[in-house]
Amino acid sequence: MESTLTKSEQKKGYISNSTLTLVAIATTFFPRVLISLKIPSLINFLHFAAVPLACGSTLLKSRSKDPRQIATARSILIGLFLLLGTIFASALLNDAGFINAVLSFLLLAEPFMLLLTIVSLPLTAENFIRFRTLIIRFALTNIIFTYIQRYVFQRHKLPGLEDNITGVFIGQGAGHVISSSISLTFAVYYFVGMKSQPIWLRGLIVLIIFNQVIISDTKQVLLSFIVGYMLLHLINIKNPAKTLIYLIAGSCFIGIFLWAIYNFEFLSGFTTWIRPEIYGPDGEATRLKFAAFRIAPQYFTSPLNWLFGLGPGHTVGRLGGWMLEIYWDLLKPLDATVHPVSVLVWRAVGESWLGNQSSMFSPLFGWAGIWGDLGFVGLGVYFYLGFLIWNYVCLGEIAKYLVLTIFVFGCIFSQLEEPSYMLFVVAIIGLQWHEHRNKNLV
Repeated sequence: MESTLTKSEQKKGYISNSTLTLVAIATTFFPRVLISLKIPSLINFLHFAAVPLACGSTLLKSRSKDPRQIATARSILIGLFLLLGTIFASALLNDAGFINAVLSFLLLAEPFMLLLTIVSLPLTAENFIRFRTLIIRFALTNIIFTYIQRYVFQRHKLPGLEDNITGVFIGQGAGHVISSSISLTFAVYYFVGMKSQPIWLRGLIVLIIFNQVIISDTKQVLLSFIVGYMLLHLINIKNPAKTLIYLIAGSCFIGIFLWAIYNFEFLSGFTTWIRPEIYGPDGEATRLKFAAFRIAPQYFTSPLNWLFGLGPGHTVGRLGGWMLEIYWDLLKPLDATVHPVSVLVWRAVGESWLGNQSSMFSPLFGWAGIWGDLGFVGLGVYFYLGFLIWNYVCLGEIAKYLVLTIFVFGCIFSQLEEPSYMLFVVAIIGLQWHEHRNKNLV
């Protein structure tokens, strides 16, 4: 990667910006640990400053002459400005608070800002290894925490059972899902991407993480990765014979897995989903999952609501579904606004017998949140940003696979707006980008 900086300036600039980038990731990864040590909960908001700071500093110091890198950065920046404009247009249309618009933008845009930051860093082989090592240590720390919580403190015996196995996301809602999502992302990268490590070690890491999925009862996370893998193969169909082999192998796996969940106690949780009667047009799972799409249109007052939604933080995204209520004492003085749709959807969850069974049935999921808050225009802009990442940054199969798992997660829960998960995934995608651009790094 070419640069007009001198060597000393490169080193100084890199150390500054890469450290800022790592700090930005850490601010989403470890605040719950710090809060458990009596640090004020305001630290949860630190990443909202750290990520834009790292991005701005890196872009301002970048002197790249690489046409592809410049085109990538320009395209992502244009997409981010489109997202910003859409969010504020929705806020104006629906009288949403200014703080709603700002937080909504940061929650949705942070992953793209971080990815833009990482691909703009001038990484040497030594600096790349340092950066990757710290990301790996973050992931391993999370895994170690889950095992201590399960086998030392036996937190699965507390109220909430396996939901208490949250890794570093102590006390966070759906912390067990976030922890397992990050661990499985790491498993994919470590097993497929770290070929310099012995196969037995890579296999051991995968087994350890698979056990984490079991002890934390996060079967929906495993399902997301399986579906993402299937989508990757469908997209990459070039050899029909090979595709047929994969289909046969996949069918065999599904058959064996179905047998296993009825014969092994530790897999019995999967039987919750195998009830055909709840998936019909008027089935309980269908009605609960799509509750937001029934309730939100009842509050549309203009055709523009179909285009721009009901306003940032006004429906079932992370902001409207959780954050505004949790941090209301902090956000109310900043003129934050709420909307009845959020309350009504939560009421639907409470009234359904499936509401506390699994997040698979949750109506508060990523794509529903973006649609409800920002309408079809917001969805279109977000997909446009995803399209840019797929075409410009996803240079390898690992990166494409992880993007597809994000898409699947968006159909299940609120991971699209979960900073710790999204920033970790884009960090891995960014590392893959550097590896494919410069083979000397690995």
